[in-house]
Amino acid sequence: MRRSLVSLGLLASLPLVVVAQRVQAPVPPAQAARQAALRGGYDRYRANNDLLHYALTVRVDPEKKFLSGVNRVRFTMLSDDTRIRLDLYANLSVDKIVMGSTALTWARELNAVFIDFPDTLRKGRTYDIDFHYSGTPLETGRFGGIAFRKDPAGRHWINTACEGEGSSIWWPSKDQWRDEVEGMDLSVEVPNPLVDVSNGRFLGKKDLGDGYTRWDWRIHYPINSYNVSLNIGTYEHFGETMGALTLDYWVLPENMAKARAQFAQTKPMIEAFEHYFGEYPFPKDGFKLIEVPYSGMEHQSAVTYGNRFANGYLERDWTGVGISTKFDFIIIHESGHEWFGNAVSAADVSDMWIQEGWTTYLECLYVERLFGYEDGLKYTNAYKTKIQNRTPIITERGLHRTPPQDMYFKGALFLHTLRGVVNDDATWWTLIRDFYQAHKYTNIMTEDVVAFFNARLKRDLAPVFDQYLRHTGLPSLELDFTTTPESVRYRWKADVAGFNMPVKVGRPEAWQVIAPTTEWKTMATAMAKDDFKVATEFYYVLVDKR
Repeated sequence: MRRSLVSLGLLASLPLVVVAQRVQAPVPPAQAARQAALRGGYDRYRANNDLLHYALTVRVDPEKKFLSGVNRVRFTMLSDDTRIRLDLYANLSVDKIVMGSTALTWARELNAVFIDFPDTLRKGRTYDIDFHYSGTPLETGRFGGIAFRKDPAGRHWINTACEGEGSSIWWPSKDQWRDEVEGMDLSVEVPNPLVDVSNGRFLGKKDLGDGYTRWDWRIHYPINSYNVSLNIGTYEHFGETMGALTLDYWVLPENMAKARAQFAQTKPMIEAFEHYFGEYPFPKDGFKLIEVPYSGMEHQSAVTYGNRFANGYLERDWTGVGISTKFDFIIIHESGHEWFGNAVSAADVSDMWIQEGWTTYLECLYVERLFGYEDGLKYTNAYKTKIQNRTPIITERGLHRTPPQDMYFKGALFLHTLRGVVNDDATWWTLIRDFYQAHKYTNIMTEDVVAFFNARLKRDLAPVFDQYLRHTGLPSLELDFTTTPESVRYRWKADVAGFNMPVKVGRPEAWQVIAPTTEWKTMATAMAKDDFKVATEFYYVLVDKR
C-alpha cells in the first residue's frame, strides 16, 4: 500500500471534446445512491487488506469492442478475515477467481465483488489471487471511460480515461483512492500492427503468433487505479532526454511535425515545476505525452494530450486576459498533476481539491516562472471569474461524488490567498516545497494539509481553511468610516467562528498589514473611504465599505 497519512476507520467542468459512442442507461436514484456509498466507502472488506501489487494482462479486441484478461492481485491482510472486496462493473463477467489451484467463490452487489476464502486469511500474511474477467465495457462519462474510436484516417484508436467512472469500468481492481499498490506490471495484447502505450517503463513487446502483439509495461511507483491507462492506436514515437530523465512522445504519424514543435514546451514546464517542488517524481518510469481524441488526462507517467497542438485551451484564451495563449494549457495542467494528483494524492474524492486546486495553482506558478510576476498575478486573478461559490469544495466523506468545479479555481485562489497571508515569498516557497516533499507518494486529506501548515507557520489556520473549503461564502472585510473621525473600524464577516486572517490595506505603494477578526477593531487613518484600498489582488476576499 502507498503510505497514507489519513486517520480514516474530472477535470470537472471543462467542455466535452468527444461524446462517448454508447451511453449507459439512466440509473435509478436509489441504486445510484447505493453505488456512490459502495464506491466511496472504505468498508470492512476494503480496510482489512493492504494492496501491494497488480499484474494485469488484458487482451483488447477492437472489432468486437471486447476485453478479456486476468489481474493477479497481491495484498497483505491487516486483520484476520475470510472475505475481501474488489470491484468490477456489473456488465463485465467474473470468469473465475483463484488462489493458486483453489477456486474461490464470490458475490456481487452492483459493481462490488466480495471474494470468499475457504480458510481464514491471517493478519500480516501476504496472498495472491488471480481474477479472470471478460466482456464488453461500457462507454460512458465525459471521455467515455474506455472508448473504441477511429482516428481521422479510419484506424482503430482505443483509449481509457476513467477518473470519474473508476478503473473497474474496464479492469478488476480496488476502485477507491486511499489504498494504492506499490507498483504494477501491465501487459496489453492488441492486434498487429497496433501499438499500446501505457504507464511506466516499456519493457518490450512480443509477437504472440496469433495476430496479436503483447506490449509490456512496468510501473515502479504507487499509482491510483484510475490512472492506469491504455492508449492503443497507430502510434509513432520520438523522444528526448532531460539529464537522466527520458521524455517520450507518442502521436499519430500525420501529426509528427506538429507534435515536435508543440511538445518543445515539455522541458521548460518540467524545469518550472522542479524549481518550485523538486525533481520529477517518477524518474524510473520516465515522462510521456500521448496523443488522444479527447482534451487530456493526468495518467501517471503517461499524460494524455488532445489539445490540437495549439496554445491556449482548445485554441481559446482560457482565462481571458491574454496570457493563456502563451502556452499549451493541457501540457502544463495535466503534467502538473504528476506532482499533485499522482505523487501527492487525495485519499478521498471529497478532498479532490488537493489534486485539482493545487495543480491549477501550479499553472499560476508556471506562468510566473516563465513570463514574470505580473503575468502570474494577472493569470491567477483571472480565475476569479470562473468561481461559482454555490457549494463547498469539500463534499461529504464516504460517498463517491465529484466535487464542484470550484475545487480548481477557488482552490488555486485559496492557495494564492495563503501566500498573501504568509507575506514572505522566501518562506512561502520553502513551505510549499517542504509540504510536497513531506507528502510525496502518500495519500492525504485536508486535515493533513492543515496540520503541516499550522506546524510550520506556528499558527492556527484551520478557520481559514474551513471558510474557503467547507463553506460557499467568501470572507468579507467590513470597513466602517462613519463612526469616528480619522479612523476606520474593521472586522471579518465570515461563516467560521473565530475566523482571523491578516490582510494588506491602505495605499498600494505602502501597504499596511492588519489582523482583523470577527470582532470590531479600530485603526487611525487620515485616508478617505474611497482612497483606502484593500490588496484584493493578493487575497480572494470581498470588501464592504461604508
